[in-house]
Order: sequence, then structure tokens, then C-alpha cells
Amino acid sequence: MSESPELKGFFYPRTVGGTSGIIPSPPWYYSGDLLTVEYRTNPERVRELLPEPLELADEDPGAVALIWADWQSCSSSREELLDPVRAQYKEAFVVVRCSYEGRTFSRCVYIWVDKDFAIGRGLHQGYPKKLGSMWQTRPHPFSQGAPQIAEGGMFGATLAAGDRRLAEAVLTLREPSETNGFVNGHPMAHHRIYPDIARGSTGDAYSELISSGAAEFEGGQAWRGDVDLRLFESPTEELAALEVDEIIGGYYRQIGVVWNGGETLERLV
Repeated sequence: MSESPELKGFFYPRTVGGTSGIIPSPPWYYSGDLLTVEYRTNPERVRELLPEPLELADEDPGAVALIWADWQSCSSSREELLDPVRAQYKEAFVVVRCSYEGRTFSRCVYIWVDKDFAIGRGLHQGYPKKLGSMWQTRPHPFSQGAPQIAEGGMFGATLAAGDRRLAEAVLTLREPSETNGFVNGHPMAHHRIYPDIARGSTGDAYSELISSGAAEFEGGQAWRGDVDLRLFESPTEELAALEVDEIIGGYYRQIGVVWNGGETLERLV
């Protein structure tokens, strides 16, 4: 019998050639535009989304960030930038804050993306990514068909999944800001899980709590402004349960990020 082939690739599918994998190995590089809406909801709705051993954040436990992002990304080879279908994607994600052993973390509780490679990265990073349709107004230095990142600039954003609109926002920039919010400002605390394959099992074969964050970060001037946000009910999504009780603020910022791994906080299964 011939020897079994050596299969290559960071993630599935692994092949002899190693080029079919849905994602390349880290580090991963991101450049993007972020439109962020922060608001307060009932802290009990946040608590329901925090599995053990996570707890509510001590300060402002009902704070939520809904973030739209228009990304261009690549691996170290940067080859994806010359094949843009492999580099460009959009996403919308919902972040809350939580506590683990007395330390405050951010946590993504819902996230939608429009490319399969982004879902693959989410499996590795612990982001609960699903397919969706996200759109946001793009800025441009010439105003004929686009707003500027400046006072009076108006930006719209929409999120849909399963043929149903889940959220929409309109942000009007007012002034420069020192930050683009505080909810998404901590290392992420995520669960990486794989359900047990046995018939009838309701448990997990693998589960761990991990933490990760940016290995490198650059940010342009952040802007804040007046924002309107609406959430909509859906038979297959639960975003609307995080209903808007009070708007904290709206922000716009262009950023660059490098992601290069995380750490296990606790092996659960």
C-alpha cells in the first residue's frame, strides 16, 4: 500500500496542494470603515447571552454596540488584494461587555457576514458568524455621490438575514471624538465549541473560553454624531430582544488591524 498523502492547509478542506482551504494561516490583516451605534438595553437581556463562567460587567452592564464594518483583508502574502473577491467583505456585529475573574472583556454575541472565508475565520476565533446582507454608505473625498468624514456627513447602514431586515441606522457626523465608543474596547472573550457527534447527545465534544485581540492597531480620526437606530423582529434571529432603551452615541472611524492568535482562558470540555 502507498503511504497516506500529507494534507496541507490551515483550515478545511485540507489537500495535498494546500490551496483549497477556506482561510490561510494567520496573521490576518484588515483595513476598514466602522460605523458604530452604542445604546443601552435591559441588562437581563445581556445576561441571557453570557454562558458560564462569564458574568455581567460591573459598570454599565446593559451597554451594547452594533457595528457595521466594510473590510478589505489579506494574509501575509497580500495576494488576496490582487484578487479582490478573496479580500473584500462586509459584516455587522453586536458586542456587549462581560466579566471573567474580575476582568472586563468585550464579547461578540451576534455577527453576520457576506463571505464564506469570514465564516471560516469566525470558527477559528469563536465569533458566531452567520450569512447576512450588510450595506453602509461609503465616504469619498469628492462629494458628488458620497459623504465626507466631516461635520454634516450622513451615513446609512442596513442589516438583513434570511430575507428579513434586522436593523437600520442613520448617522450624522457632528464633531471629532477621542474614541469610537467603549463597548468594543476590551480583549474579546469568546467560546469555541463543537457539539458532540453522538446521536441524541445534547452536550459538546469540545468547548473552551478564549481571549483574543488586535496584535497591531491603527486608527484614523474618530467622529461622533447624532444617530437613529431601529431593530426589527425576525422568526430566525433574536437581535430585537436587545431592544434600544437609550442611545449612547454614534461613531465613524477608519481603522487598520492585525490579528495573530489568542489564548485559552479555560478549557470547559
